[in-house]
Amino acid sequence: MFYEAEFTFLKNLLENLYIHFTILEAPANGIPDTLPIFDLGLRCLIYNEKDYTRFLTPALQRLNTPNTIFRIQDEYMCSYICLQLPDIQDGLLYLLIGPYVNRRLNRQTLLNFAEELNLSPKQFTQINKYYSDLPFLTDEETLFAITTAFGKKIWGSTENFSVEYIENALSERVVPVTSDSNFQEPEEAFLSMQVLEKRYASENHLIHMVSQGLIHNAETALSSNNFLLLEQRLADPVRNVKNYCIILNTLLRKGAEQGDVHPLHIDNLSSKFAREIEQITSPQGGQALQKEMVHKYCLLVKNHSMKGFSLLVQKVLTRIDSDLTADLTLKTQARFLNVNASYLSTLFKKETGMTLTDYVNKKRIEHAVFLLNSTSMQIQNIAQYCGIADVNYFTRIFKKYMKKTPKEYRQELAQANRKR
Repeated sequence: MFYEAEFTFLKNLLENLYIHFTILEAPANGIPDTLPIFDLGLRCLIYNEKDYTRFLTPALQRLNTPNTIFRIQDEYMCSYICLQLPDIQDGLLYLLIGPYVNRRLNRQTLLNFAEELNLSPKQFTQINKYYSDLPFLTDEETLFAITTAFGKKIWGSTENFSVEYIENALSERVVPVTSDSNFQEPEEAFLSMQVLEKRYASENHLIHMVSQGLIHNAETALSSNNFLLLEQRLADPVRNVKNYCIILNTLLRKGAEQGDVHPLHIDNLSSKFAREIEQITSPQGGQALQKEMVHKYCLLVKNHSMKGFSLLVQKVLTRIDSDLTADLTLKTQARFLNVNASYLSTLFKKETGMTLTDYVNKKRIEHAVFLLNSTSMQIQNIAQYCGIADVNYFTRIFKKYMKKTPKEYRQELAQANRKR
């Protein structure tokens, strides 16, 4: 199809907005033999029937109208947008967007609905969960504007297509309510796809800033673009902010990956935030976590990026970072990598500006500082956690880098904490 790029873009948008869509294939006469479960299982739940032919066949006869966007409200309080895609060689192809709801459905409304359909208590429980999980669009016009912008792409202009509003569709009855063949797309509709394109550009900008480890720029990108502040997809605001944080975590992983951080470190940080996301209890807590995530991923890139290093040196750095308690001597590293020790030593110093021994000691002392700040472990145990069995040697190395012994460092830290 000539609009493949635009169609892919639209599908990606819907997926990122957590809005379900179905591609319906039909023969030229418009009546397919089988139909997919387009409504996320609602009719299957109500009627205990997986054959959707009887639900959609009458509707497809009405929807078999080229160059038309249908806005549909079905008899189960669900909304859809449907259009027949042009330029299909064999048969017909429909894009059905939805289901979603455009108003909050309270418990009493659902109880009346269940009573009308004579549903069992078990069915009501399932129905209640079904509607609570459906996307809730506070501004349905945004989605419609996206679709009409897509219509303009595939049909040329608003003069080449119309819009019809239908109630009680996608059932055995299809009753048109209004039809406006002279539909004129509002000016904002033309801008909607551009707005969403800008949001994607903003996301890419954030990813790039993280990949460079630029903390201030990345935090500015997060706060100024607000690309995660989309319409409320679910009635639960906490679940919404959790979903946004999940999206952000994925984007930041991508940024760290582009920053040449080893997957080991990315996975550790990503898993940590995945756990914290599910512990969010308020929208404000979610927004605070978003800022922390951006900050920590940038630090991850600054501290663990391997850009500019050869593959051999990258392997050495990864092995050091993954286990400071291992035998990290030059001889062992060279044997592990099956290379000449002298060659590895020369290459490592050339690329890092430090000898392998100095680099390992530096990393071990950095970890020791972290443990002294965050735990009450005995200094001997800290030395072992840093891969140094001899506490006296550990103390000498620590003083070389920090200009004080571990004991003096901890005493100064305690004094500083008492003054706060």
